[in-house]
Amino acid sequence: MSFLEPIMLAALPLASLPFIIHLINQRRYQTVRWGAMMFLLEANRMYRGYARLRQILIMVMRILAIAALIFAISRPLAGGWLGVAAGGKADATIVILDRSPSMRDAPAGRERGKLDTAVARLIPTLETLGSTRYVLIDSDTRSPRPFEKPADLARMPEVGPSSASADLPALLQAAYDYVTTNQLGRTELWILSDLRENDWNSDSGRWRALREAFAQRGQAVRFHLLAYTEGDPENLRLRVQSVRRRKAGDGSELLVSIKVERDRATEGKRAVPVQFEIEGARSQATLELEGTASELKDHAIPLEKGRDRGWGRVAIPADSNPADNEYYFTFEKAPTRRTVVVSDDPVGTRPLALAASISPDPGVVLESEVIPPAQLASVDWSTLSLLVWSAPVPEGETARLIEAFLGRGGTAIFLPPAGGEGGAFLGVKYGPWSDRPGEIAVESWRGDEDLLAASQSGRSLPVGELVVKRYRTLTGEFTPLASLKGGAALLARPATAAGAAYFLATTPTPSDSTLGSGGVVLYVLVQRAIEQGARAQGGARQLVAGVGAVDSSEWNRIAGGNDALSTDFRNQAGVYGAGDLLYAVNRSLPEDSTRLIADSRLSELFQGLDFSRVDEQAGRLGSLIEEIWRMFLVSMIGAMTAEAVLCLPNRARPARGAAA
Repeated sequence: MSFLEPIMLAALPLASLPFIIHLINQRRYQTVRWGAMMFLLEANRMYRGYARLRQILIMVMRILAIAALIFAISRPLAGGWLGVAAGGKADATIVILDRSPSMRDAPAGRERGKLDTAVARLIPTLETLGSTRYVLIDSDTRSPRPFEKPADLARMPEVGPSSASADLPALLQAAYDYVTTNQLGRTELWILSDLRENDWNSDSGRWRALREAFAQRGQAVRFHLLAYTEGDPENLRLRVQSVRRRKAGDGSELLVSIKVERDRATEGKRAVPVQFEIEGARSQATLELEGTASELKDHAIPLEKGRDRGWGRVAIPADSNPADNEYYFTFEKAPTRRTVVVSDDPVGTRPLALAASISPDPGVVLESEVIPPAQLASVDWSTLSLLVWSAPVPEGETARLIEAFLGRGGTAIFLPPAGGEGGAFLGVKYGPWSDRPGEIAVESWRGDEDLLAASQSGRSLPVGELVVKRYRTLTGEFTPLASLKGGAALLARPATAAGAAYFLATTPTPSDSTLGSGGVVLYVLVQRAIEQGARAQGGARQLVAGVGAVDSSEWNRIAGGNDALSTDFRNQAGVYGAGDLLYAVNRSLPEDSTRLIADSRLSELFQGLDFSRVDEQAGRLGSLIEEIWRMFLVSMIGAMTAEAVLCLPNRARPARGAAA
């Protein structure tokens, strides 16, 4: 049990006052033996046991009445899992809010989703506990937003739903910076989340640094996790796999491929109506969902004659989570996709240049060229889709040019240099070449997303057939997309604000690996990297919500059913226009994963910290805690009433044989 005024519990010894008074009264009288009294005492002996029991009960009732009064004025709380009130009112209360699309889920048809429920339940809890100051850090802005009182939380625009993924390590870092900058004392830190692994990034090295930093502050910061882990296994998730524009007779048409998936399969097939919208013109098709996922490939939609650019929307019927029931896209006449391979060895990088010049789609023109590092300044970055870097690690002005290219949404692949360790780029550094004899197999790779994902038909890439003969170790903070036997990373992706960067640990030359001779994996890898970079080219672009430092304050909403501020358009799914540019914004691919962070891993992340967790359900409202001092007052009144009844004198019995 917790108390809002725990200092009042120091008065509990006062409950012994009735017993102390009784002992004092016992000592006030002296016993004098008087022979005539022995007959009266003998007559009263039969009533002595009852009288003693009544005296004990009176004593107990008086003690309970005083104790109940003390507990009542200490303001006890129901919900002892909190442990938040043992030190009185907090200096600050920080709310970390996960606004990711999965938080809109309302399982079992409940009226409120996880996000709305979490905020609604937290407000009365904060009102009960009290605090000197209140601060909100949401997953979109990641900036501390002070608010005056708990009720203001529901009216803040920063608590609305978003299409952008959360980054819990970054949110906790912002909270730590706020605590240290403002030199706060006792701080209560509330985390409202559904514990999706893609939002928590539990494998990130940032967790260790955060845990150690908070541990140095001792018990000054207390963590309280309000978790909404319940999900709907039959919730359908829609995603557009590809959009291609091609000529059809005198006009043109769009070929749209979509995928619908769920977590639990049901017997038989389920007909799912799919609505297609091209700038207001709507049509419908039916997808037969069997198992956990089905695809509708190259659904043809005729375009008006002369329409070279536009936008579209695909939607399925509403279910438990409206955030994954629609997807927006843009289209235009495909521009030429250029790849530049920077290398002093044109022969060794020929497989890469060749893979970047063969188009899988007749309607898309690919170009590639190989240049030495000295000619990098002459590159037209605005028309570049992919940069392949096979030279010493870039630094200085060269590094700044590549970082600017990535910031505009471009894609870069880095190969290990022939000699010298060099410095780090994007936090990743090449170590020495391996001296392990023999051939090394690929042990694992990410087949669910990114460059090595399975094909649209579900067929896995033959990554396991690759053989590596030499490789350089990769160090730094990154996500391994493929690993060799023994654990060394073969393909890694560091975190970037925009665009994408990949580091290969080997080269496609025959003396290093079978990447070049095998061909399939290398070709798919390069083509997917080109497609990623092409999204940031031309006038119609596909963006991932919340990714990249793009200013959306000048955007105009064209499609999208939310009332977000223009400064928040970057984080909201929809179609937006800005001058000659057309943007389609959607949730990220990892948002479709329902994998939760393991309980054991969560305990590790907060090991050594004052941490508590409670699991809740969407739709359940009311305060997380409740003051129960009234119960103790009722108990006190009951004890006093019982004591009064026990103190009543016995009713006199009429004398035996008396006349009526």
